[in-house]
Amino acid sequence: MCKEKGGVVEGGVSEQSRQSLLNLQYVLQAAGSDLDQVLKTTCYLSDINDFAAFNEVYKEFFEKDCPARSCFAVKDLPLGVKIEIEAIAGRK
Repeated sequence: MCKEKGGVVEGGVSEQSRQSLLNLQYVLQAAGSDLDQVLKTTCYLSDINDFAAFNEVYKEFFEKDCPARSCFAVKDLPLGVKIEIEAIAGRK
């Protein structure tokens, strides 16, 4: 979801992954945290064949000391999105 445009990001899994991670970064910063404080993510893909493209974007945001991660393929995601990310993070 794009905050500025108010809807699902156009494009494929790479664009949606990037926007999802930017959204996560924004929410964490608003709560006094950041991506360095993420302990675990759970990632849901509507097509497991998109994992490689998703992972390339994921690595841009978690360059070192990646948090623990689970990644699953699911039949459908709300609004037809291709990716959903859930995170558990601490505070600074």
